[in-house]
Amino acid sequence: MNANQHPATPPPAAIPADVHCAQDYETLASRYIAAPTLAYIAGGSGRGVTAAANLASFSDLAIVPRLLRDVSTGHTRRVLGAQPFEHPLLLAPVAHQKLAHAEGELACARAAQATDSGIVCSTLSSHRLEDISRLAGPRRWFQLYFQPGRNATLDLLRRAEDAGFGAIVVTLDAAVQAASLDALQAGFRLPADCVAANLRGHENLSSPVLAGNDSRIFQGLMRDAPTWRDLDWLMTQSHLPVWVKGVLHPQDARDLQQRGVAGLVVSNHGGRGLDGAPASLRALPGVRAAVGASFSLLFDGGIRSGADAFKALALGADAVLIGRLQLYALAAAGALGVAHMLKLMREELEVCMALAGCPTLDDIGGDALMPAAPLLP
Repeated sequence: MNANQHPATPPPAAIPADVHCAQDYETLASRYIAAPTLAYIAGGSGRGVTAAANLASFSDLAIVPRLLRDVSTGHTRRVLGAQPFEHPLLLAPVAHQKLAHAEGELACARAAQATDSGIVCSTLSSHRLEDISRLAGPRRWFQLYFQPGRNATLDLLRRAEDAGFGAIVVTLDAAVQAASLDALQAGFRLPADCVAANLRGHENLSSPVLAGNDSRIFQGLMRDAPTWRDLDWLMTQSHLPVWVKGVLHPQDARDLQQRGVAGLVVSNHGGRGLDGAPASLRALPGVRAAVGASFSLLFDGGIRSGADAFKALALGADAVLIGRLQLYALAAAGALGVAHMLKLMREELEVCMALAGCPTLDDIGGDALMPAAPLLP
């Protein structure tokens, strides 16, 4: 473990006493995550424009309370694909979770099982997908990155199927990622012992050899980036439903729907892809309009509270993914912290539903929102 990994304060054996809402875990993150690592986790790509826009977009909307609505039979249940979920809050695929806690994804898997939550396991997890699957409960999916060789991609796919994951979530928007300037300035370097456990045995795939006039981007980093042919091939190989993560453009959404994918995740990779891309929340209504009301759609990008989740649901999402807040809770209190964060966020969502007169998720619609009034100077 190097200086990047050492937390400012060792994680406690209990929930920190000053956590009262889900977002408090973000407020306390600097206590438990070393500054260079926190800069890496919190930062987006480049100057962090898109990462900041993800957060700011939620404050543009207000939830409208309604009167005299009977919500006494309310619930948060939802079916995604053909699988029932107790609530629409899923743990997002986040790489290298040992940066936040020694147990990493294993702790998050335990939290998901304890809270009846869905979890999406990353290709770049610190622990083997098989070990995560055994702890995660029934609502577990696997996030897949295409590898430079199809044999390596197929190996990951078959392992996920054999491990009992219920769906494949293939990420298509992260072939090139610009470094976070904040993380670079903070001196962050990925520790040598922070490796992708699922890719052991595939580390020695050859890097592209560039000719004198070749671009490091076009002929280099993008040489093995997936194309429509690769997605078509994957769908012929998979025995599981295939979702696509990283959709922002309505035409991409329509093309993927026509290709037969099971569902989409509206996402800008947490602001870690193209810096300056639109906030996921701003792209969500256009994607929902493109695919119609009944097509499965998840949302990823800036969720920090149950109110944020409510707003994403109102704009067309069927469920939401929780990324950075998952790591902050993990760093603060391990599996207990992640479970507590999910419990708090679910209760926050239920409060919003109750006061907005929405007893079920299907009752949450665009009429539950209005533009927020600008703050007075």
